[in-house]
Amino acid sequence: MKMVEKSLVNELNKHENLKRNLSVARLVERVLDRKEGVLTSTGAVTATTGKYTGRSPKDKFIVKDEISEDTVDWGNVNQPIDEASFDKLYHKVVDYLMEKNEVYQFKGFAGADKKYRLPIQVFNEFAWHNLFARQLFIAPTREELENHTSEFTVISAPHFKADPKVDGTNSETFIIVSFKKRIVLIGGTEYAGEIKKSIFSIMNYLLPQRNILSMHCSANVGQEGDVALFFGLSGTGKTTLSADPYRRLIGDDEHGWSPNGVFNIEGGCYAKCVNLSQEKEPQIFNAIRFGSVLENVVTNEVTSEPDYDDTSLTENTRAAYPVENIDNIVTPSVAGHPNTIIFLTADASGTLPPISKLTKEQAMYHFLSGYTSKLAGTERGVTEPQVTFSACFGSPFLPLEPAKYADMLGQKIDQYDANVFLVNTGWTGGSYGVGNRMKLSYTRAMIHAALEGELNNIETITDDIFGLKIPVHVAGVPDEVLVPKNTWEDKDAYEDAAKSLAMEFHNNFKKFNNVSTSIKQAGPFYNEN
Repeated sequence: MKMVEKSLVNELNKHENLKRNLSVARLVERVLDRKEGVLTSTGAVTATTGKYTGRSPKDKFIVKDEISEDTVDWGNVNQPIDEASFDKLYHKVVDYLMEKNEVYQFKGFAGADKKYRLPIQVFNEFAWHNLFARQLFIAPTREELENHTSEFTVISAPHFKADPKVDGTNSETFIIVSFKKRIVLIGGTEYAGEIKKSIFSIMNYLLPQRNILSMHCSANVGQEGDVALFFGLSGTGKTTLSADPYRRLIGDDEHGWSPNGVFNIEGGCYAKCVNLSQEKEPQIFNAIRFGSVLENVVTNEVTSEPDYDDTSLTENTRAAYPVENIDNIVTPSVAGHPNTIIFLTADASGTLPPISKLTKEQAMYHFLSGYTSKLAGTERGVTEPQVTFSACFGSPFLPLEPAKYADMLGQKIDQYDANVFLVNTGWTGGSYGVGNRMKLSYTRAMIHAALEGELNNIETITDDIFGLKIPVHVAGVPDEVLVPKNTWEDKDAYEDAAKSLAMEFHNNFKKFNNVSTSIKQAGPFYNEN
């Protein structure tokens, strides 16, 4: 399936002022000359994204055609749009860009393993979006650029707005993928993350067809070559906990697990930077330098210093930079098969164990569940956490049925004898508002023990509600902390909270009708009576 839509892409290639694969320095010049952003004291450029400061999931579509009809998991996440609507918008967007004074093109790759990488190209209306693409994807060598044939094209025109009544969209904004024509159209939004995530969604469709599990996770490698994966939704500590001075970073967000091992899908990092400080996250703080792109970060008008504590534009402030800006990395971003897999959750109910070892079936159950408690907006007075489930820890980016990815995970756990742990970085001693957040030092000690193999063959007890195997002892962690019930003063309140969370798990899992009974039974021991 390597046929690419040529005609309109060729039109863009004929643009009289097409800026092809400009260097980082030249792109920074264009950003500043066009007043798309400003230079900060760190050397990064910062740009604002206007109305949209995050992704627009309700505006994301996949073209329903003979390629996608029987393969895509259609529903609220993967909304269908017909070919005729796509074709009309496609022509409108290209015509719009052809009228622009400048258009920017980046040719590169998604996938650090050369055997499995996808050659891509990105056309941008904005220079700062093209700089973003250059930093987030894998830039080609001069020789690779000369021989580059793109297999997927992203066309981004933020100032082109759709007419829902005419174009078949839900609003002025659209992110549309055509797997048949191998085109992504983006319009009506200036949020650069749509470019990154559209390619991830494509890889989530293409890689499983090659027996490669695509994963929304970070990954690092130890001094002995042992590989670890960290899955977790926003706020669970995925970036913080995978950044380890004694382990080299493979990547911070998107990976493939092939018959050869793990590889980074990207060439850069897209880190949240709200409340960022050199003391708390020195690797990220020091990575933001010349050529990096900041989104919606307010700067001091006199000193040009970024103010990472200022959330007046959004709490979803972001920094994009090449992975090479991190000192302790694997080059290229490829490593062996994972020895340890960590699922991170920030459980605000305070009832999940701080660490538990999972069977393969439990791993598949919790992978499909993708649970955490969302605490977004607490700075603005939101005090009630929200129970959140996101299949495979990346539901918005999965074109295929979640069970497909879970089945592949289960097979690879078996094949490569990986140990899987569920780690709760959330609350202990009570629910949110009563208990306290788990000490980071305790979490680090537990993860260290898991990565070093210290928890593979030790005494455990089984939680009577969640069915999870809890280690009796972990070096550096008080024994009583390991069993949640022991940390609660009100044992009845603990039982109520645990059963309530168990019910949430069961209600969420009802949608997975096509998974085996053994996986369904690997969840909490919930009794409706």
